[in-house]
Amino acid sequence: MVKIRMARGGAKRKPFYSIVATDSRKRRDSGYIERIGFFNPVARGQEVRLQLDEDRLAYWMSQGAQISDRVKQLVKEHKDPSIREKRVAVVEAKLATDAAKIAATEKAAADAAAKEAAEAAKVVAAEEAEAAKVVAAEEAEAAKVVAAEEAEAAKVAAVEAEAEETPAEEVSAEQPSEEAPAEDKAAE
Repeated sequence: MVKIRMARGGAKRKPFYSIVATDSRKRRDSGYIERIGFFNPVARGQEVRLQLDEDRLAYWMSQGAQISDRVKQLVKEHKDPSIREKRVAVVEAKLATDAAKIAATEKAAADAAAKEAAEAAKVVAAEEAEAAKVVAAEEAEAAKVVAAEEAEAAKVAAVEAEAEETPAEEVSAEQPSEEAPAEDKAAE
């Protein structure tokens, strides 16, 4: 039975397929009866992607040749090139939606990181405020202690001042009595 299928050629990762009419019992890339066209899936720029000899394809189909599924797709594409354009547009749309999803995921991750950073900053600010309150409370207590010490020192100073004044009066009261004996000595 004759089949119309693709025979692979080209190098690694750079495939090039010949569309051939061959005996179905032969291997994929082995000898063929006739080459009907070619398909270059990695065509760039001005390179021809698909070429078919429609007359020879019609002849082999009239002889009862079976066409493989992929060759059927390529024949449709050859007859109506807009099929490929539609397929390419669908692939590009899918790539665009995938890129949008990736961008949205990255944005969400960045937003989450910013939110976490803001929360961490709030926590740090709260801790700093608490530390400032503790320091202010400690300073207030220290000021109270200093004020109490100063008040106590003032009291002590007042007591000492009174103590100093009292002996001075006593000394002045005692001095006339001492002077009296001096007067007594002079009178004698």
